Amino acid sequence: MSSSEASIESARARGDRALLDLVQRFSDLPGVGGDEGAVRDAIWAHIADHVEAARIDALGSLIARRGRGGPRVLIDAHMDEVGLLVRHLEKDGWLRFVNVGGIDPRVLPGAVVLVGKDAVPGVIGWRPIHLQTEEDRKRVVPIKELAIDIGAASREQAEHAVHPGDYAVFATRAAFFGDGLVRGKALDDRVGCAILAETLAAAGDCGLEVHGVFAVQEEIGLRGAGPAAYAVAPDVAVALEGTTCADLPGVEDHEQGTRLGAGPVLRIMDNGMIHDRRVNQVLAAAAEEAGIPYQWKGTTTGGTDAGRIHMVRGGIPSATLSVPCRYIHGPCAVASRADIGHALALLQGFLRMLATRGLPA
Repeated sequence: MSSSEASIESARARGDRALLDLVQRFSDLPGVGGDEGAVRDAIWAHIADHVEAARIDALGSLIARRGRGGPRVLIDAHMDEVGLLVRHLEKDGWLRFVNVGGIDPRVLPGAVVLVGKDAVPGVIGWRPIHLQTEEDRKRVVPIKELAIDIGAASREQAEHAVHPGDYAVFATRAAFFGDGLVRGKALDDRVGCAILAETLAAAGDCGLEVHGVFAVQEEIGLRGAGPAAYAVAPDVAVALEGTTCADLPGVEDHEQGTRLGAGPVLRIMDNGMIHDRRVNQVLAAAAEEAGIPYQWKGTTTGGTDAGRIHMVRGGIPSATLSVPCRYIHGPCAVASRADIGHALALLQGFLRMLATRGLPA
């Protein structure tokens, strides 16, 4: 390897390390739908010195601009994660709760959570297997039968620490492990937030007007992206996401959808939209010209903020760029560090190509 190539590789390694540190930091923050403030503050601290303008809209989405003039491009990543909301305090100190966003109840019994602004530790409890009936063992326990144990002996004790309306998040700390992997809660979509924050920090004058939207309340109905997109009125939009990955033992190849380590993901169709062919063409061409691995999503379930953005105003050409995540919407997801870095490189290549060539006819 020449000294020039070594210098480029060293710079790339430093950049990847910074991106992964950002993923880890964002992942650890609490930010259930409707309570994204801690995530928004951390993002703003990272991008404040790199953007020309920014605002927080009425719903709480952070909208930041880099560049002025040229085609207007919206890049979206949602800040919120799935989680829980305390709805009632029992007389014996247990907390009844509801889910905020799509959570499989089967992952909840025994999960450790942090409740409220003071991050009060708790454990989601249900009766142990020794006390379950045969019928109990055959069914999925509904959330209404579960409760959070914070160690309180009475409602009065519990009220000193938590209140109805408090949010709870999984008490998972992000970490790197295995062969180039990262694990943590809320990788959907803190990976997207990190990629967008780094893109804004490095965008420079690329001939585009880039609007980064860090959206609220995606997990409960794509609620923040629509008003933000209406305000920006972009010519093109890309949503950054963490997406389902099921490359697991016993899952047939055609049911896996995506595979960890095979590169960032493009999709043709999902529950929310048919993705714009022209935007996908530019994304794929940018990957191929730069030698970046990528994959097409093999399933059509789920949806992203692009499903709301593409219907705003007179319609906006939109697509989604995703990072595969195993065990999504659970206490701990897993992603490939290489996929995250490749997604950042692909987004940056997409913006350069869009600036010089525009969308194909």
